[in-house]
Amino acid sequence: MSRLAPNPMRGRVGGVLAGLLCACAATFWSVSGAASAVPEFSPNSSVGWIALGGQFIPPPRGAGPITDDPAHPRVTNEDFRLTGKQPTFPIADLNNPILQPWAREELKKRNDAILSGKPAYTRPASCWPIGVPGFALYPVYPVYFIQAPKEVVMIWSEDHQVRHVYLDKKHSARPAPSWFGESVGHYEGDTLVVDTVGMNDQTYVDNYRTPHTSALHVVERFHMINDGKMLEVNIHVEDPGAFTAPWDAVQRYRRVEPGKAENTAPISPISSASDAGPMLEASCAENPISLFGGDAPSIPHADRPDF
Repeated sequence: MSRLAPNPMRGRVGGVLAGLLCACAATFWSVSGAASAVPEFSPNSSVGWIALGGQFIPPPRGAGPITDDPAHPRVTNEDFRLTGKQPTFPIADLNNPILQPWAREELKKRNDAILSGKPAYTRPASCWPIGVPGFALYPVYPVYFIQAPKEVVMIWSEDHQVRHVYLDKKHSARPAPSWFGESVGHYEGDTLVVDTVGMNDQTYVDNYRTPHTSALHVVERFHMINDGKMLEVNIHVEDPGAFTAPWDAVQRYRRVEPGKAENTAPISPISSASDAGPMLEASCAENPISLFGGDAPSIPHADRPDF
């Protein structure tokens, strides 16, 4: 869910990083020789994409993601800004048939905690990596793309979380479990297809804190719609350890670009929004303790230096 206050230590990234973004894009197009066949998600260093919401959009048909309990519709920070209603944590609909019994029980524990008045933030609120497919669910700061000949890098400027997608490669025989897993991808016309496996089981699938196992397999299809003003991601999720069946979801982003597609969300402690590009430098773990109480994990730290 959105932060209640913006990070006071953020600043603009210098021209070096912006130049790197442009250089990578220019190198990609000159090497590929196929500019017309491949979508340009960030044609310059100031083009970013902000998710439209913190929950997945169900597909038109078939099994879909966890959604709000109809008896407890969520009030977001933006709802508070517009109506004055008290923001609430999302309450999961436990009747969704995709849930294995143990996963349903985990969600019930969180629902019960929230309904008893306890906070129930997700791991990214305490600066932990958000994982996949949760990477698509933070509607605050933009995601930027670097499209190079051998990989696509997705940089979510909130907390500077980064995903690497290696192009036209097969998965490793035994990928080591990691926060964002191992992502390989390829282009199909105007669509970037990303296949991710090898994730650890320390992240959540969504902002309801739906759990998953290390068998999680996610396929995302990124493509622009509405004349390049929006980015749509079609998501397919499989994990027989946590779900009774594969399920699908959708996420959409709006384009932000200075002077062309400004961020229209009011910049305030309630919205935690940022200006439209270029990329912001963000540092989340500025405090050594958890600020949220409840069962929120502590801010990550190293017991010894790694340099």
